[in-house]
Amino acid sequence: MTDRRPAISFDNVSKRYGDGGAPVLDGVSLTVREREFLAVVGPSGSGKTTLLRTVNRLIDPSEGVVRVEGRDVCELDAVALRRGIGYVFQGTGLFPHMTVAENIAITPKLLGWDRARMAARVDELIELVRLDPGKHRDRFPAQLSGGEGQRVGVARALAAGPRIVLMDEPFGALDPLTRDALGEDYRRLHDELGLTTVMITHDTLEATLLADRIVVIRSGRIVADDTPRALLNDAPNDYVRALMATPRRQAERLIALQNPAAGRAPQ
Repeated sequence: MTDRRPAISFDNVSKRYGDGGAPVLDGVSLTVREREFLAVVGPSGSGKTTLLRTVNRLIDPSEGVVRVEGRDVCELDAVALRRGIGYVFQGTGLFPHMTVAENIAITPKLLGWDRARMAARVDELIELVRLDPGKHRDRFPAQLSGGEGQRVGVARALAAGPRIVLMDEPFGALDPLTRDALGEDYRRLHDELGLTTVMITHDTLEATLLADRIVVIRSGRIVADDTPRALLNDAPNDYVRALMATPRRQAERLIALQNPAAGRAPQ
């Protein structure tokens, strides 16, 4: 993957709110390469969402440079930048007064697509996220289940064909079965469409199963950056070791349940 070009880069990025406060981000340097799936994990208040929002200029850094495809985002028009990057929110963020089709078509409409092209793209994306165009395109968000709404949120993020998708706790509000299915389906789309994805999540198991690479942030600083396998087998510090112990314990317990003769998995 190191031969792929950088899609997003953070060069010594810091963010402070107000005067004299501790930085929310503190000298973060990081590169996300084309077609990489990066998960960012860490405790609440660690700076994960702030980092994500500097990519599409929902937040500007206090220091340092964020680049998208080699361009300093602070030198780009913020609206145009956001229209070229997909963004998936926790809880869908769908507009309640718009139908599924209208929600998906928001960015193409702003970009001046004609009606026929927008309609075809809407139906294509509804099918791509495993919904039924005939059944779902004219429904309103209140008429959707949580999983259906989040699938529409993914479709909306992909509507204008972005190369980069940002995801902020996208599956956190879903039940476990729906969360697992949607995570697997999004990973399939990521691979099929050749996307670059940055996902914020509190769920270490989700990050381990879906991502190519995991970055752990604590108190605004990167404390680990490696593949899931490497962090599971050789964590660089005690905090990361404790964090990665959760998916390991879950796997051990499942194995113990399937093989009672092996005894109870260690806690």
